[in-house]
Amino acid sequence: MTRSQRELDEARARNGFIIINVARFGGVAMVMLGFAIVRGVIDLPYAVGAIIAVAGFFEIFFLPRFIARRWNAGDRTPK
Repeated sequence: MTRSQRELDEARARNGFIIINVARFGGVAMVMLGFAIVRGVIDLPYAVGAIIAVAGFFEIFFLPRFIARRWNAGDRTPK
């Protein structure tokens, strides 16, 4: 049984949505980890915590846009 083009497009959109949200939640986890290190809850150097927190903010705010652009670029390829 073959899937219609609409079903394929919906599956592709659903997968993209899931990937973007996993990236966002990963960024939130990185920020929380970074803040825990900076506050001294986890015994690592302050600079490591600051770097992890900044990387987490990057992952929250910029990575989903980058992923969406790359994901949508695949839609423009001829079929």
